[in-house]
Amino acid sequence: MSQELISKIHHLKAKKNATIIAHFYQSPEIQDLADFVGDSLAMAKYGKDVDADCLVVCGVKFMAETAKILSPDKMVLLPNQDAGCPMADMVDAKSLSMHKKRHPNHYIVSYVNTSADVKALTDICVTSSNALHIIRQLDQKEILFLPDKNLGHYINTQLPGQQMHLWPGFCRTHDRLKPEDVISMKVLYPSAEVLVHPECDPSVVKLADFVGSTAGIIHRASASSARSFIICTEEGVLHRLKQNEPEKAFYLASGKLLCQNMKKTELEDIYRSLLNNSPEMMIDKSTRLAAYNALDQMLALS
Repeated sequence: MSQELISKIHHLKAKKNATIIAHFYQSPEIQDLADFVGDSLAMAKYGKDVDADCLVVCGVKFMAETAKILSPDKMVLLPNQDAGCPMADMVDAKSLSMHKKRHPNHYIVSYVNTSADVKALTDICVTSSNALHIIRQLDQKEILFLPDKNLGHYINTQLPGQQMHLWPGFCRTHDRLKPEDVISMKVLYPSAEVLVHPECDPSVVKLADFVGSTAGIIHRASASSARSFIICTEEGVLHRLKQNEPEKAFYLASGKLLCQNMKKTELEDIYRSLLNNSPEMMIDKSTRLAAYNALDQMLALS
């Protein structure tokens, strides 16, 4: 049935000049189907530049919103509208507006893992790939970083002269990884490099041989002379790691590193979405233009 469904999806893609974009945390069958697989920054850039009338975004809601903000003339589909991001939900426009009224001097730096409404109130967006590079370039003295306190803490450790205020949000998937999980894996695989996503708790980041985004972890695994790795990010990345480096060994730091929202999209959802042009991502013009400015600032400094 899967192969028949995949054939139907390819037929609809060609008919509608559609492109399927997927995140590294999607299931292997979705990654294999996609025309492009990447992290949030790469997905945003690809969707903006690709010659297509329709973007099918296999990820979570904020990724589809980002695609629509950058590509307003393209139809953007989110195959499973229940695929949200709990971390993105930890900050909303009302709460951020209240903060800005209390602290009008704060320059707002938002992780791309936020809603379009929050991006519209943001001065500049960042991703885990470019956050350190971008924030290093900022002259502002009073910065609020949201919503991920763990990523913000990591950036603060790297830029001691620029101590940002941190919103108390976090990624539920990365945050549930504990240092004892990593230490136990190091006992089993003492020669393995520990590759950690900065959304993890600082106590886990301290144990890393390398800290980086999903794309950064993938690049490190290829560039390193090590033959084995303990992976401290969502388990979906293992698919690409094994594809790229079949002779190397990859061990997930914990079975808890599974994002249920990232796994909600299934082949059947993609087929129905293309067939019915639904669920389509829609953003009102004023919100889109304000959010575009924050994303455009990010792309300019990336």
